[in-house]
Amino acid sequence: MRVPARLVPLTALTAASALLTGCFAGGQPASDDSGAGGKRIRLAMMLPPRSALSPLSDDAFKLSRWSTAETLVKLNADGDAEPALATGWKQSGRSWTFTLREKVTFHDGTELTAKAVVNSLDKAAAASPKPRILDGVDLTAKADGGKVIVTTATEDPLVPQRLSSPQLSILAAKAYRGKVVDPVGAGTGPFELTKVDGTSSAALDRYDRYWGKKAKAPGIDVRFVPDGTARAASLRSGEADIVEAIPVSQAAVLDQDLITEVPMPRTNTLYLNTEKGPFKNAGLRAAARGAIDAESIVKGVYEGRADVAEGLLGPALPWAAELRKPVRRAAAGDPAGRTITIGTFTDRAELPEVAAALQQQLQKAGFKVKLDVREYANIESDALAGEFDAFILSRATVLDSGDPAAYLYSDFASDGSFNLAQLADPAVDKALKKAGGARSGDPRRAAVIAAEAAVLGTDAAVPMLHERVIQGDAEGVTGVAHDPRERELVTADTYVK
Repeated sequence: MRVPARLVPLTALTAASALLTGCFAGGQPASDDSGAGGKRIRLAMMLPPRSALSPLSDDAFKLSRWSTAETLVKLNADGDAEPALATGWKQSGRSWTFTLREKVTFHDGTELTAKAVVNSLDKAAAASPKPRILDGVDLTAKADGGKVIVTTATEDPLVPQRLSSPQLSILAAKAYRGKVVDPVGAGTGPFELTKVDGTSSAALDRYDRYWGKKAKAPGIDVRFVPDGTARAASLRSGEADIVEAIPVSQAAVLDQDLITEVPMPRTNTLYLNTEKGPFKNAGLRAAARGAIDAESIVKGVYEGRADVAEGLLGPALPWAAELRKPVRRAAAGDPAGRTITIGTFTDRAELPEVAAALQQQLQKAGFKVKLDVREYANIESDALAGEFDAFILSRATVLDSGDPAAYLYSDFASDGSFNLAQLADPAVDKALKKAGGARSGDPRRAAVIAAEAAVLGTDAAVPMLHERVIQGDAEGVTGVAHDPRERELVTADTYVK
């Protein structure tokens, strides 16, 4: 989708560009073509690592987007499971047997074996907190010759999809020797992670013993650039080859031939604290929902580059709208000047603007509103602990398994690991459990929509809009992935002339 560029002052972009001057210096230069026939890829990413690039955290998606860590299974465009490190699988009741790909080596030179796979899966299953994809799932693994048998406490039709989650990446034994999982030199992908400089940068080199198609580029130089204006400036100035998540406000500044806009399975949602504070009252939650004008936020903050939400699941899952029915909700109460605190973070450039717009809308409805806006790394723990009356989050809805049931469970089950709303509702738990156990296809889709309706009926979460991601690819860059699930970015085919 292209939109005409409009004229804007370049002062901000010039200043932001200065922030990146020399940011890809050091290590191998971006122009190094060392036998590859191309240059090292200069990549500007939005969020710095949150957990030292541990695959048991959301940092796993960076490892996946760099093509350095791989899983047993991958997903195709329709969300169906396809071979990766496993070449095939077969279900027998609660157990699934996976046949491993032969002649695969980790980046430290050790071989991919059933024992190594079991070690990675065991570490994930025992982690605290568990990877989201394992919320509510009791998963065990054991080696059987060259195969791996994965067993769950109850029959689970989505085991292959679960094992596609980057948080279940298979790493060499060396990665698990410390207190934090260290992926440096421990993956199996076409690029080897060789260096990490805290939250500043990372470097990867082509791995010439890769089991699959060899990478065309000799390596990747990654810089973490939370400032959206600076990321956009790096594309305009030619300092970066690939730029992740260009803010809507900067998109019109850029050459429209260098940006791609993709509808995302990502929903901007206002989570309301149902455990304590004003929003423990269902009527006040309903009042907040009724006060929100999402259309004005889409037009004003996102400049029309987003879709007004009708539910938690958006247009990236077209079947959701077809199945959705009206939801019963509580009647709105009187805010009566109640003071509420809304938290959000600066890492996504639009969120502070969304918070400011919501502040005005909710104050007009009778609330008194305070805002608490920080970097995500400094606010996540407070949000999970229920320290805010409300929290604005841009949330991927099918990030982990290609199936929204896992996201719904993680965010809204009583024991969900990302339950920002502190929701504990037996009816919701029942609906989520049914969705999680439903057969794939139409029965599962119907159960998922019923679970969505159960959540929406509590007003614990108010979906506002569904985002589109804007990615920048410099001239001369080919083979870059434009992945709605945010799992792929730099691939073996990515090449810089």
